[in-house]
Amino acid sequence: MDVENGEGQVQVHLKTKQEHYAVPDVPYAIDGTVTTAELNTFVNALLRQKDDSSSDTDFDFLVFDEYLRGRLCDHLREKAISFEDAIEIEYVERFPAPEPQDCLLHDDWVSAVKASGKWVLSGCYDNTLNLWTNKGKHILTIPGHTAPIKAVDWISLDEETGRFVSTSQDQTAMLWQWSVASNSVECVSVCKGHERGVDSVSVSPDGQRFATGSWDTMLKVWSAEVDDAAEGTSKRMKESGVRTPKLTLQGHRESISAVQWMDATTLLTGSWDHTLKVWDLSLEGIKTEISTNKSIFDASYSRLNRLILTASADKNLRLYDARTNQGSVVRNTYLGHNAWVQSVMWSTTEEFLFVSGAYDNQNKLWDCRSPKAPLYDLLGHGDKVLDIDWSNPKYIVSGGADNTVRVFKSRKALTDDMETK
Repeated sequence: MDVENGEGQVQVHLKTKQEHYAVPDVPYAIDGTVTTAELNTFVNALLRQKDDSSSDTDFDFLVFDEYLRGRLCDHLREKAISFEDAIEIEYVERFPAPEPQDCLLHDDWVSAVKASGKWVLSGCYDNTLNLWTNKGKHILTIPGHTAPIKAVDWISLDEETGRFVSTSQDQTAMLWQWSVASNSVECVSVCKGHERGVDSVSVSPDGQRFATGSWDTMLKVWSAEVDDAAEGTSKRMKESGVRTPKLTLQGHRESISAVQWMDATTLLTGSWDHTLKVWDLSLEGIKTEISTNKSIFDASYSRLNRLILTASADKNLRLYDARTNQGSVVRNTYLGHNAWVQSVMWSTTEEFLFVSGAYDNQNKLWDCRSPKAPLYDLLGHGDKVLDIDWSNPKYIVSGGADNTVRVFKSRKALTDDMETK
């Protein structure tokens, strides 16, 4: 029996955590050359034996914690697994392909995008912010910045009022309050303190503060409260709506391209200086540093699995775990883009899933257990992707140099909605 060459049979056990898809727990002898397609046919045939009325389901197959993406024999050989052993294969229902929805046309490059509820906030290279519905209706254009917008984030949103923050190459962050009913926006405060363009922003989980990262290499923390009367702020600055930072943290050597709150007192930053840093705000210092060998254009931390993803110029995405002593050891590398990767974000509801956008004009949806290939390519942009967001589980939104925001609807979220109604 020459399984190593792809001939002969392998003993497998088929397991699933989704009880309604379980098949008898007995060893099956299958051909070493099987691929995902043939395993799908096999499992669906077993399910039909159990229940005649079952319709075919698409599954993905996990073999030693990694998705099968070629022949089983090649996968086992790569992992140095003996072909004599019984192999456990876990199968999971495949995440459905997101559906392309609307294309939101802007007047210039869209460099920042963030969804919340039924609204999409975008930031442009023509210095404006724009509010849209996720159905593609334009609500408002908001002037105020004097240079291209680089990042946006929502502070709070209810039926009556939306509050958000924007940062720009004009070296400021601006706090905004939007009255939904009258569809009017006012700038509550201009946040001054950075000496170069402000590339990244993140609002704290409680919505009371936000953090910014800049080309001046500084990380700053600000109050996000509307009526913040900061101590030490002059009367003249209060009256003019100018706000100064609560805290400035120094440690990076180059631009801070990514900032994210990990919890109420911990911040993650990624930088062009090849490092990720975890900051403890109660100590006002660096808790952990991860050195990489590439400039980091974006980073994303998952509160579900506590892992960090980075996007870089070498076309790859990388996975890190800041909790281990070997934090700088790359846990996994994701290959698929063929130009530099500008933006990455974990799903907020699906533990293993994340999205990325790159200069190859493509968005990709990934499962972190599938390093060799994404689950789906999300096509539509005619030029490089500058930002991608999956804050709203129902919608993946991205902004690009083709002057558009593209909206993709998650069919998984739709199915979940229907099941819970």
